[in-house]
Amino acid sequence: MLKAWLCVAIVFFAMLACGEIGRRIGARRLAADADGLAKGAGAAEAAVFGLLGLLIAFTFSGAASRFEDRRHLVTEEANAIGTAYLRLDLLPVDAQPGLRRLFRRYTQVRASTYQDRGQSASARFLAGENQGAVGARLAEAAALQQAIWTRAIAALRRPGTPPAATVALVPALNAMIDITTTRVMATRNHPPVVIFMLLLGLGLVGALVVGYSTSANAKRDWFHPIVLATILSLTMYVIVDLEYPRLGLIQVDSDRLLVDLGNSMS
Repeated sequence: MLKAWLCVAIVFFAMLACGEIGRRIGARRLAADADGLAKGAGAAEAAVFGLLGLLIAFTFSGAASRFEDRRHLVTEEANAIGTAYLRLDLLPVDAQPGLRRLFRRYTQVRASTYQDRGQSASARFLAGENQGAVGARLAEAAALQQAIWTRAIAALRRPGTPPAATVALVPALNAMIDITTTRVMATRNHPPVVIFMLLLGLGLVGALVVGYSTSANAKRDWFHPIVLATILSLTMYVIVDLEYPRLGLIQVDSDRLLVDLGNSMS
């Protein structure tokens, strides 16, 4: 969290610095040439900010869409686990208690898998490395899946178990297991790093061009550069925060559904 705001501060001051550099370049141009600033600066400024606005729109829209997809996947997983848990009633009575205990533990693990807000563990996971607390919980969840599947299949193969139990329970277990892979891939699905680099680069170039354009003013104007740097740095932060919602202010609050589901199994 602290690192995220530190990055915002760095981007903010970097834009102010670029604006000041642009102003000084413009001031030197004015001092060396009585005709004023180079022609076409306005067109260049419009092109830079037009492209910057387009890139912000696309990245923000994509980040918001992926954020909503992750929230919906939590709901889908809670529904899948709840459905499979209810269909345990179709199994022989003596096979149900052990499976229900496994389901309770499994739901608790899945509810806590992505709630670790520790920067290092989450960052390693988002980078694709199955390490740290998140990786340990994923491994535990996989082991519980295997145990649930093995016990459920053994119970379904018992003599006297109605065929309808297999038809109802096996697809529910498959859906419960498959959604975990879907959530992992959704968490790792982000735009290429070059997109964020381009967004940052265009912001700095935009600040440079604005500083160059305002160099014709007799007095130094800090209002517009500060407003520009504030808006762009905060916008970039929100985009990144939507892409990595476990590391900043924005959180996938749907995890509460899994917590409530686990409590209802007690």
